[in-house]
Amino acid sequence: MQLVLCVACCFFCSAQNNQPPVLTAIGNQVYCPGTPINIVTSFSITDPDPADTSLEAVYIQISSGYVNGQDVLSLSSTIPNVRTIWDSISGKLTIRSVSGQPLPFATLMAAVSAVQYNSNAANPSGTRTFSISIGEANYLESTQHYYLYVAQLGITWTQARDAAAASTYYGLQGYLATLMTAEEAQLCGEQATGTGWIGGSDEEIEGVWKWVTGPEAGTVFWNGQVNGSTPNFAFWNRNEPNDRGGEDYAHITARNIGIPGAWNDLKNDSDISGDYQARGYVVEYGGMPGETPPTISATTTINIPQITSSSATNGGACGSGSSAHLNATSNSAAVYWYAAATGGTPIHIDTDGRGYTTPVLTQTTTFYASAYDATCTTATRTPVIAVINVIPVVTVINAVVRVCGNDAPVLEAAASEGTVRWYTTATGGTSIGSGAIFNAPPVTVDTVFYAEAISSTGCISAVREAVMVHHFDKPHVVPDTEIEFCENKSATLDATTADIVSYQWNAPLAQTTATVEVTTAGTYSVLLTNTAGCSITRSYVVTELASPDIKEVVIEDDKATVLMQDNNVANYTYSLDRSIYQHSNVFNNLSPGVYTAYAKSVIGCGEDKKTFYINLIPKMFSPNGDLVNDYFTLADMSKLPQATVTIFDRYGRLITKLDRRNLSWDGTFNGNPLPATDYWYIIKVDDATPEIKGHFSLMR
Repeated sequence: MQLVLCVACCFFCSAQNNQPPVLTAIGNQVYCPGTPINIVTSFSITDPDPADTSLEAVYIQISSGYVNGQDVLSLSSTIPNVRTIWDSISGKLTIRSVSGQPLPFATLMAAVSAVQYNSNAANPSGTRTFSISIGEANYLESTQHYYLYVAQLGITWTQARDAAAASTYYGLQGYLATLMTAEEAQLCGEQATGTGWIGGSDEEIEGVWKWVTGPEAGTVFWNGQVNGSTPNFAFWNRNEPNDRGGEDYAHITARNIGIPGAWNDLKNDSDISGDYQARGYVVEYGGMPGETPPTISATTTINIPQITSSSATNGGACGSGSSAHLNATSNSAAVYWYAAATGGTPIHIDTDGRGYTTPVLTQTTTFYASAYDATCTTATRTPVIAVINVIPVVTVINAVVRVCGNDAPVLEAAASEGTVRWYTTATGGTSIGSGAIFNAPPVTVDTVFYAEAISSTGCISAVREAVMVHHFDKPHVVPDTEIEFCENKSATLDATTADIVSYQWNAPLAQTTATVEVTTAGTYSVLLTNTAGCSITRSYVVTELASPDIKEVVIEDDKATVLMQDNNVANYTYSLDRSIYQHSNVFNNLSPGVYTAYAKSVIGCGEDKKTFYINLIPKMFSPNGDLVNDYFTLADMSKLPQATVTIFDRYGRLITKLDRRNLSWDGTFNGNPLPATDYWYIIKVDDATPEIKGHFSLMR
């Protein structure tokens, strides 16, 4: 491709009809990694004005694809009176004279022709675009616009907008840059020399960011704040835009803040110092209505071929004697296939994207794809593996399996590689499951199952191995048995069953007889095995019934309720005379007096008794001679030979003491009637019965 562009500088501006020189550059080439390459194959400078034969400088910018720290431009040889300045941040090489005077066209042509590109990356990729110009503004071929960073510390956004609009570049009207593509953002952000304003703002509608300068004025490029979205392209820095303190103007962030070349929002006056202080602005030239783009730059490119994808299809064959089809794509015209990682000549050149079919292979083999031919010895080749997979072997662990009743057969097999699949047929059919250990469906007759191995690559064992499952009936199932026995006695567990040849009781019994004796409650089990070797487990739930133990007799007026220690009243019958027993533990309508309650086990596990008393002490008595309640006495006291009743007044003074010789009190003390009031008593029935305390009323 040949580009002819006219350029001029201020040296030529004094004459009104002076025309800029014409730059012609040819050189779209392929770069071999690590091998410097000239950016042009042909370069010339001509000028319509015969008197114009020199220029102050030529600028060569890597305007797209630039990788800072890897890409370098330099002269391949020394040119007399020529010095170069390489700016690694902007990716720009400046060519000017050592003396500071303009250089002849011929000298500049020789210098540009000697400029080489090289990358120190081991495996560079992509395309590099080189813009050659006599002006300091950066030229981008994809937009055909020019971009110039102007440093001015503390300038406001509105001042920058007006200054940009007042500037021109070789007849092009300037405006604050509107960065519509990633290439523009990289050139003006990552490769710019400082922090600067650009032409975006949401001053009109908060959160609606528009380009407000140049030919793109009115174009919305962002909606919202930090978590907003773009309808086309935006390059905000992390956590931007945040509208902190009313920030309405777009700005390229300082290089050491967040993402290089990304944007943030600032207030118009940017009244802060440090990293967020405005330090200049970016002017864009080109694209304004009625303008004819000047031809003041020339562009060349180099392409760095690379393999972008690779795969092996129709490969992964099972066993030897198969071919594989290899595929690879590159960003160059052809893919070169090699048998080795370095050296040698191509074994196949793919120019139409059809890939490469290998010869018949007997083992897994690695081939190599490259976007370069053998002349580029530094190029990295991409390995592509044609896999010849091994056929797995399956081995059954137990060729014969016994199963009883409805138990599921447990089948085991091992695969030399991959996993095991199980079938009910020697060939064909559908797999019923997988795994080295497999619980097969229950069987009712002798059945054969089959195992095969399948590898992770899909290769299947040559044959299926058989497992014979022999089915036998289990012993007759006997329900669990519940057995009860009395405390301090034993229970007999009898597991005798027809066709059983083996009895094995569980711990702690561990006996092998058909019957066992136990003296402790619990659950016992015995494993019953028949003549076929099949077993079932029979369980016995043994409950120990305690001897009767009356906890207490609860008295409520004339009702007595007998409570047992085990709280299981249904296990006993009850009596007050040891003759007539009842199932209820409640006795009603009892007269005052002394009683004995009897409780007897319903299964004959013994008997218990407890004495209780009903209304032994009256609540009141009235010694007034009406022959009704004239005396205070203890009910049935004549039946209680050891009983005593001690009576006190409210002050604790002993009034009298009742016993079998002194059975009642008439309400007097030393022969004198005592006043009507409450009196207190202590009853001692016998030495085994706790004292009974209370009070009663004397009424007159």
